[in-house]
Amino acid sequence: MTARIVLLVTSPRLPAGLLTSAAWDAVRSAPVLTGVDGELTRAVRTAGAEVRVVTEGATQALLDAAATHGGAVWLAGPAGDEALARELGLRLARQPGLAELELMYGSWDPPGARLLDAVEVMDRLASPGGDPWKRAQTHRSLAAFLLEECYEAYDAISADDTDALREELGDVLLQVLLHARLAEDLPDGKGWTVDDVAGGLVDKMVRRNPHVFSGEQAGTIEEIEANWERIKRAEKTRESVLDGIALSQPALALAAKVLDRAGRVGLAVPPPLAESQVDPEARLGASLLATVAAARQAGLDPEAALRRAALAYAEAVRAAERATPAQPT
Repeated sequence: MTARIVLLVTSPRLPAGLLTSAAWDAVRSAPVLTGVDGELTRAVRTAGAEVRVVTEGATQALLDAAATHGGAVWLAGPAGDEALARELGLRLARQPGLAELELMYGSWDPPGARLLDAVEVMDRLASPGGDPWKRAQTHRSLAAFLLEECYEAYDAISADDTDALREELGDVLLQVLLHARLAEDLPDGKGWTVDDVAGGLVDKMVRRNPHVFSGEQAGTIEEIEANWERIKRAEKTRESVLDGIALSQPALALAAKVLDRAGRVGLAVPPPLAESQVDPEARLGASLLATVAAARQAGLDPEAALRRAALAYAEAVRAAERATPAQPT
C-alpha cells in the first residue's frame, strides 16, 4: 500500500483548534511534522497527537516518516509553506512510488477574514513603536481625510470605475480603522474599539430589517423604507424631524435634505422669498433654496445636477486651454 503524505493547510485567522473532522482524523492517525511551533501545534498536542518540529530537511523527514508509518502529516505554517509543497511535489513526480501527496484544508478563511488582518496591521501602526504620524492624530485632525476619501470613492462611482472604487473603499476603511484604534486610548472610560463599531452596526442592521431577520413579511421597497424610518424614530428620541441631518455636508445637498425631511411629515413651510431679503448674500441664498425646492418637486437631484454642469464647464475650460496658443514667457 502506497504511503500517504497530507499537507494540512489551515487559516491563521481562526482559533487554532478549529479544524474539520477529516483534519483531526489525519493528525491522530499519522506522525505530524511542522516547520514552526505555535498555537496550532499546541492545540494538536493537547488533543493527544504528537508533533515534531523540523527546521531542516523537511521533505526527506516527511518521506522517512511516511515510509515507516504508512503516512505522515505536514502541519503548514501561517503562510502555507508553498516552497515545501513545491519541493515535495517535484520529488514525488520523479519518484511516484514513494508516497501519494494530498492537500487538505483543515480550516479556511470565512468571508471578511482579511478584515482581521487590517485590524491587526492598524493596531501595530498606531501602537508604541509603530507609525509616529498615525499615533499623533486625533479624530479632529483626521476629519478632513475622511471626507476626502469619501469624495474620492464618490468620484469612482460617478466614473463607473469599479477597480478604483475597490481601492477608494479601502482608503475609507483605513480611516474607520484608524479612528477606532485611536478611540481605544481615549481617557476616562470614553474609549471604544472597532468591535464596538462593528457590533453596533450588526445590531442596527438586524433591528432595522425585520423582514429579513424576524420573519416579517417583506412588502414593496416603499413599505420597507417606511418601516426602516419607523424603527429609526422609535430608536432615537428626537425633538425635530431635522435632527440627525449632517450639517457639514455641502450646502446644496443640505438644502435638499432639509426640504425632503420637512416634506416627509407634510410640513408645508414655504422657502423665504429672495425679494424680501435685506442683503445680497441672503437674496442669493433664498434664490438657491427656491431652486433646490423646484428641483425636488421635479424629482431631480440638485447636487448631481450642479456637479454635472460644473464638470461639463470644467471640460470646456480645458478645451479652451488646449485651443489657446501658449503665450511667450
